[in-house]
Amino acid sequence: MNDAPRLPRAFWALWVCQLVNRLGSFVQPFLVLYLTQDRHLSAGTAGAVAAAVGAGSVVSQLVGGWLSDRFGRRRTMLIGFFGTAAALILLGSARSMMTIWAAAFVVGLMGDLFRPAVQATVADLLQPRERVRAYGLLFWAINLGFSVSTVSAGVLASIGYNWLFWINAGTSVVAALVIWRMVPETRPVLDDGPRRPLLPVALRDTTFLLMILLQIGYATIYFQGYSTLPLAMAGDGLPSSTYGLVIALNGVVIVLVQPFVNRRLAALDRPKLLAGSMLIVGAGFGLGAIVHSWWGYGLSVVVWTIGEIGFAAVIGAVFADLAPVDLRGGYMGLAGSMSFGLGSVIGPLLGTNTLEHAGRVTVWAGCAVLGGILFVGQLALAPALHARAAANHAAEEGLVPSA
Repeated sequence: MNDAPRLPRAFWALWVCQLVNRLGSFVQPFLVLYLTQDRHLSAGTAGAVAAAVGAGSVVSQLVGGWLSDRFGRRRTMLIGFFGTAAALILLGSARSMMTIWAAAFVVGLMGDLFRPAVQATVADLLQPRERVRAYGLLFWAINLGFSVSTVSAGVLASIGYNWLFWINAGTSVVAALVIWRMVPETRPVLDDGPRRPLLPVALRDTTFLLMILLQIGYATIYFQGYSTLPLAMAGDGLPSSTYGLVIALNGVVIVLVQPFVNRRLAALDRPKLLAGSMLIVGAGFGLGAIVHSWWGYGLSVVVWTIGEIGFAAVIGAVFADLAPVDLRGGYMGLAGSMSFGLGSVIGPLLGTNTLEHAGRVTVWAGCAVLGGILFVGQLALAPALHARAAANHAAEEGLVPSA
């Protein structure tokens, strides 16, 4: 008998938004190709424009978290989705380099504005015991949509790149309309005066800063899959098409496995699940030190994807438990920006340089060792996380969503 509580209608609206948004995520994966083939820019210039999108994305989560606490989750999501649509149309029609640079940055800025607002809304809507299942379902929707969009984008790009921009913008508008019609404002009403500023609180929060440090370590490992892995496979004489097939296993495993393990993961101790997941991710990448064939690398991807499933299902709930109720959106934005933002820079730089100067075995063995260090560190932090979760849950009682 299924005794899991039903998730509210507003959550499923968020789930639909995540799915629709990812189904239309055409532009970013094909941006460099569009700029080089359609706009005839150099590879270096196209890469720099793509980096401008990334820079906007880093700022986006900080701004989105602050807005969601100050002006509301719903308004922040609407600004993000409508703003993304407008920025995509501007980027697709831009001709001058100044406009392309500006539009690319705004695409990044608007594109991730909704993330901390969505995460905070889920935490507002659901009791702590329901959050792992909910965040896992959102993670599954993202990967399902992205798996479909990568195939669809290739077909559309062959017809004309303009289709990518207009359909991507259209899905952002659809997501905004779903939010407008089906998601109420959930920001808790506080009775003790004005809201506290985010940074002075967060920068004194030792537990939060240690969590950020651990997540930077995790992201450093994770981004080897999109930077060092293709180079290592090429060094073993495997073509780029093989890398494409191997990395596609990541999305396939998530789409097939996540729905069946989500409720089981929700029943586990969160910090321990997080620790074990990071250990598995490190071990999965560590297999790269002893494999040379396509199936060996495929096995490595499958192993670290299993760890990623556990990590993605629980990390949002852990930060929701950790965040003060009045600064929940800001904490979510700061966590996303600092951990994966910094990790996406450190990981590729560290991995590719280690591969070049110390060899493939050092890279992958280093990932395994770092995974073990993260495992120990996360377990050591578990008592503080449990204490904070209990305190915040008590603080939530008596608060009500804003109108």
